[in-house]
Amino acid sequence: MSSQEPLIKVADVNKSFVTNGNRVDVLRGVCLEIWHGEMVAIVGASGVGKSTLLHVLGTLERPDSGEVYFEGKNVFGYDDEELASFRNQTIGFVFQFHHLLPEFNALENAMMPALIKGVSSKKACELAEGILVRMGLKDRLKHAVGELSGGEQQRVAVARSLVLKPMILLADEPTGNLDPRTSETIHDLLMSLNRDDGITAVIVTHNMKLAERLSRQMTLIDGKAVPID
Repeated sequence: MSSQEPLIKVADVNKSFVTNGNRVDVLRGVCLEIWHGEMVAIVGASGVGKSTLLHVLGTLERPDSGEVYFEGKNVFGYDDEELASFRNQTIGFVFQFHHLLPEFNALENAMMPALIKGVSSKKACELAEGILVRMGLKDRLKHAVGELSGGEQQRVAVARSLVLKPMILLADEPTGNLDPRTSETIHDLLMSLNRDDGITAVIVTHNMKLAERLSRQMTLIDGKAVPID
């Protein structure tokens, strides 16, 4: 792969929804490129399509038209099984609501993507423990989700997203429900992952303090991606 090729290229992507019988065009010919090692913020008012764009980037939703290329390959040319495998092995997701499974402890939650991939329980445990320790959760591995603070739960969610060492992290309001001090901890963690591991990230956020720390900011206007100078 040429180093001059973007990690992700979005070409003329359109996406609409029908609500109460009315069609709403959310993405209208979105074009953008995301490069290896970039930290990109998508900001803007609620309802402009930020989360929809993130879901399309993460192959959670198919566009109505247009293409998304990952390292030059059109990922929406894959069938559902191929797409699920690609998503599991290549992309890490973090959402505003951590979506941890309450019946499992922190370690077991972080192991899930590796187990889904077919990694042995022993290896999955090693991978999950390693990243949780790095998240500062060494003493919380066996704690149930309900025994963790909001910030700890979100760190477990970040660890889960990173257990398979994905090439790109997609985060949707990752600190939206956290207090300022805890948010800052998560922000520092994301920046260290970029600095130390070279992880690429696209982060939807209303937090301009976080957005300004990232390498590039963009918004959506009339369904199109627009850079913020």
